Amino acid sequence: MCPVPAPTGGVPRQASLAELGRPLSDLTFVVVDLETTGGSPATSEITEIGAVRVRGGQILGEMSSLVRPSAPIPAFISVLTGITDAMVATAPGIGEVVPTFLEFARGAVLVAHNAPFDLGFLRAAATACGYPAPAWEHLDTVRIARRVISRDETRDCRLSSLAALFGSATQPNHRALADARATVDVLHGLFERLGNLGVTTIEDLHEYSARVSPAQRRKRHLADDLPTGPGVYVFRDGTGRPLYVGTSRSVRSRVRTYFTASEPRTRMAEMVAIAERVDAIECAHALEAEVRELRLIAEYKPPYNRRSRFPERAVYLRLTDEPFPRLSRVRSVGDGVTSLGPFGSAAAAESAATALLEAIPLRQCSTRLSPRRPTAACALAELGRCGAPCDGREGVAEYGQHVAAARGAMTADPRPVVDVLERRIARLSADQRYEEAAGVRDRLAAYVRAVARMQRLTALTCIDELVAAAPTADAGWDLAVVRRGQLVSAASVPRGTDPRPWVDAVVASAETVRPLPGPTPCASVEETERIGRWLAGPGVRLVRLDGEWSWPAHGAIRAARRFDVRFDGGLDSGFDRGFDSPTDTRRGRAPSSPRSGRSGREPRKR
Repeated sequence: MCPVPAPTGGVPRQASLAELGRPLSDLTFVVVDLETTGGSPATSEITEIGAVRVRGGQILGEMSSLVRPSAPIPAFISVLTGITDAMVATAPGIGEVVPTFLEFARGAVLVAHNAPFDLGFLRAAATACGYPAPAWEHLDTVRIARRVISRDETRDCRLSSLAALFGSATQPNHRALADARATVDVLHGLFERLGNLGVTTIEDLHEYSARVSPAQRRKRHLADDLPTGPGVYVFRDGTGRPLYVGTSRSVRSRVRTYFTASEPRTRMAEMVAIAERVDAIECAHALEAEVRELRLIAEYKPPYNRRSRFPERAVYLRLTDEPFPRLSRVRSVGDGVTSLGPFGSAAAAESAATALLEAIPLRQCSTRLSPRRPTAACALAELGRCGAPCDGREGVAEYGQHVAAARGAMTADPRPVVDVLERRIARLSADQRYEEAAGVRDRLAAYVRAVARMQRLTALTCIDELVAAAPTADAGWDLAVVRRGQLVSAASVPRGTDPRPWVDAVVASAETVRPLPGPTPCASVEETERIGRWLAGPGVRLVRLDGEWSWPAHGAIRAARRFDVRFDGGLDSGFDRGFDSPTDTRRGRAPSSPRSGRSGREPRKR
């Protein structure tokens, strides 16, 4: 499953600034401070704005202005700031000051001490003056200081305390420009501390937290040489043993988060402490990365992955092959065997089996029965929940009718089970036996979920070959070749390139599949389900289809939607993510290919 190489002379992709990081020394900051008539922008107004524009430690400019409010300044505010009504009587109004400040701060990262307060007033003022509410990227020196400064150094993170700690040349005095100048000194002092900890970009700063140990942060270099596109990454210890397998649309950016506070999982900190290197596999697109991740997790069974490690533990229900078949819980099923599943646990399988047996009177004993040797019946026969083939009340033909009904309910039409259990839920609810009704509802949901999953899997695994294309954000195409439910080839077509030769190449380079017995003959259940979700994504086109893609018109997917059944857990099938109507049928047609460019037509919709 290798991506088709780019054509000779193709233009290499330039990494974005988001992937490389923006050094703090190259950014322009506008440090701002406000004085106001109160604490809320809804009821108070700005009386003074002070701002300093800095870059690389150098002051580029300053701005300061008193602002005339529409109401008198409260006396206690005048005592605190020294700003009186007489001082602002001839000052410009907020409508004159806001445009000046917006131009002064254009293209810069805003910085404030207790930024939510200042930015809240600035946004309210901009909105009141008819400007759209600005979405500034900003830093809060209070928040940064709480991560960096210990209580042994200063008793609190007030501006005056931090200015004294860092030896600011300006003493804060509750006047806007003086406080902004002091905040500049505090910001530079914090940057020096952070630089010693390896925080050199604003992305690092946003993610930084003192909760990340220095040893964990020092391993950030493990992500330096990783690819910036989609792929799979594998953390390994000193002996090369896989510790954790993951996937991302940008491998380098994702791996970097494991060395910052944006990774909250405790076990990941333990894993990073053990890891000595990170290997990566570049992939054509996200679907290939997800599939490779599943395969590697199943192969390596890394200790720090919790999901998808044991696909072989999936549970199925099957009808036994004997004169009087019964439901049996098994780990695998072969061809030609009526089965239901897969289930993520034995408990889920038991719930679905109970739902089926409540509607269809299959025998529940485990003894192998013979039509020629009758045995004593159990209590279920007296309760009418079993036809008692054991003592001869039902022969092979009569019991075979129940078996045929069970086969139909497990593979095609679940309505016989759904109708019976719905009536029982209604009766229990009418009798105010709500807990029992909830139990029946849960069993019905487990049954519907399992039938829908099996129908979806079977629909894909019966297709000999399927080629699909998904549009990319940059107007290209992601191609995938699927054979019998297994992803066998993948490629990403650049924008402006005719994709037809790529389709031919990706099909020609696809793996050959060798089906095995069972409902998923070539791939794991999760791989086939991931492919199904990708095919149901927005804008995905079928390019080629060898065979028929269909599922029963009265299948379980319709019932699942009606009951709003959610498909969660380790075997998530994603049937609630907008699949087409269960009556939809996709039949093979003459091959066609997606086109791109000015003169080409769009790929045929599904």
